[in-house]
Amino acid sequence: MMQRWKRLLKHRWTDERDLRRALPAAAVQRLETQVRASESRHAGEICVCVEAGLPLSYLWKQLRARDRAVTLFGKLRVWDTEANNGVLIYLLLAEHSIEIVADRGLNALVSPAHWLTIIEGLRAALRAGEFEQGLARAVAEVDELLQQHFPLAAGATNPNELPDAVILL
Repeated sequence: MMQRWKRLLKHRWTDERDLRRALPAAAVQRLETQVRASESRHAGEICVCVEAGLPLSYLWKQLRARDRAVTLFGKLRVWDTEANNGVLIYLLLAEHSIEIVADRGLNALVSPAHWLTIIEGLRAALRAGEFEQGLARAVAEVDELLQQHFPLAAGATNPNELPDAVILL
């Protein structure tokens, strides 16, 4: 029971100020620029979402970061791309949890071990306090996968089915 209360307090104490310390406005802008540039090289969509703490309903039900990431994958419509190749990179600050949720078009082509490698790289950067660098590296690695599996045809452009903005919750 005590662990449950500690978790609840940790999520309530982690707020927008923590988000801004981890990712100042300039860092958010650089990540958005990186996502936009990435999407000019492939037909996929990348969504970056950083959340301070889980909503109370998740905490009371003892749900995890993965549950929240899957929910946001739907709410943010990352699943709703023409080629089923959207990817959500989700970071939960309160627990330093990282989740990557890829739509079935890309997920079928990438091994779970490869996703884990990207997550571990981001996790190492977070431990070092390098939030922007870690997220930038994760975006770059997802970009490589999308270029490999969903390259743009010569002369084609990505219709940009999702906003490029980093979502801070």
